[in-house]
Amino acid sequence: MDDTRNQTLITDEHQIRREKVDAMRKAGIEPWPQAREVNAHCKDVFDEFSEDKESRVYHVAGRVMTMRGHGKTLFAHIQDASGRLQIYLKQDDVGETAFDQWQRYIDMGDIVWCSGTSFKTKTGEVTLKVASFALLSKCLHPLPDKFHGVADVEIKYRQRYLDLISDAESRERFLKRSLIIRAMRTFFDGNGFVEVETPMLHPIPGGAAARPFVTHHNTLDLQLYLRIAPELYLKRLVVGGVERVYEINRNFRNEGISTRHNPEFTMVEWYAAHNDYHWMMDFIEQMLRSIVMEVCEVLCVPYGDLMIDFATPFPRLTMQEAVALYAHCSSDDLQPDTINDVIKKHSVALANAQASWGEKLFALFERLVEPNLKNPTFITEFPVEVSPLAKKNERNPAITDRFELFVAGMELSNGFNELNDPDDQAQRFKQQAQARAGGDAEAHHYDADYIKALEHALPPTVGAGIGIDRLTMLLTNTTSIKDIILFPTLRPRD
Repeated sequence: MDDTRNQTLITDEHQIRREKVDAMRKAGIEPWPQAREVNAHCKDVFDEFSEDKESRVYHVAGRVMTMRGHGKTLFAHIQDASGRLQIYLKQDDVGETAFDQWQRYIDMGDIVWCSGTSFKTKTGEVTLKVASFALLSKCLHPLPDKFHGVADVEIKYRQRYLDLISDAESRERFLKRSLIIRAMRTFFDGNGFVEVETPMLHPIPGGAAARPFVTHHNTLDLQLYLRIAPELYLKRLVVGGVERVYEINRNFRNEGISTRHNPEFTMVEWYAAHNDYHWMMDFIEQMLRSIVMEVCEVLCVPYGDLMIDFATPFPRLTMQEAVALYAHCSSDDLQPDTINDVIKKHSVALANAQASWGEKLFALFERLVEPNLKNPTFITEFPVEVSPLAKKNERNPAITDRFELFVAGMELSNGFNELNDPDDQAQRFKQQAQARAGGDAEAHHYDADYIKALEHALPPTVGAGIGIDRLTMLLTNTTSIKDIILFPTLRPRD
């Protein structure tokens, strides 16, 4: 059916339902009345059914999803948060007037209240035999096709309620997302972490290399930035003595939109004093296994064509080891005086002609290694140039005590020993400020207040973050971030 004809039918149906509303009100029936007592969900009727005992009287409410009439009887399915239930109306049971009102006024999509007892049909389906009913809320638009749901992907995202009404798998994904966050909180709380909330409006954007959204506070006449990361505020709390702290937070980055990126996204970020990044990798491995088992009940989960193995210990490779492995070269080939040959061999583009050794190594990693890391793999020892907040390695100041966890070719977690030397941090902020002046819009700002906090002594601390959207993608076998964010950012319709 062409779109123009389909839209005409939808418009006609809307007008018909509007006319029904007028007719109902003339008949003294309110299309949107007050709530009625509900003492059960649809699933309860199934779970409690027994052929050995008499049914109790159920009061259920749900959206009408299917309907078929047979003279003076009709069957329908209603749906609530727990699932679907078949209901059976017989004119002799509800009365001729009420039965006529159902046939005259009730449409698919309406929300109805039904009171009755359960029985099993000849086909074996547990069903509610309705003794009385009432309309709770009139639906003025037709629902998506009952077999195909919302076919237009744009509508799925713009009118998520239609997607949730018609697609059980979509509802299940978002319920699973909630379970992931609950399991995560349980793990943190069980390990002595304190949950906090830090500001979303920052006077100076910090904690990540990203372009911020800018806003303005009228009363203070102050330019502010939507949070790109909570990192610097959380570390201020560690300075204040909150030695294990976490925040499940919304971040905002004024960047591109893709199947893995949304300008508004959810992360968990946490910090633990008196531990290091080796401890943190162990912690993340344990936490992910706990969450995956709680949510999926197995430790090997499908993702596209892959089977992601969370049971096997996660491999740990330094960035230099990983690049050597996937570039099919030796570590000697990745030294400052030889790395250009590897760059040229693999046609890797550099951001600038004066790129340092660390920037070249990182460019090789992004191009050759990252897409190939399918099962959970930790990459460690990031160059200092791409790690402005991480502590330098004691043995090699060109690298930092930092890791990232990659799964299915995408970064899932980032963590490192926190830089707690205020002089070193001030110098790196200055270098970032110079990069900003040179045109790097994602470079860090100089944050003098954070330097002052470090001058009050941040204990040896390790921090990390996990992208909850990406973790949800992995555990629901979903390849687009738009399918696990209830209301993703979209371009305006023409």
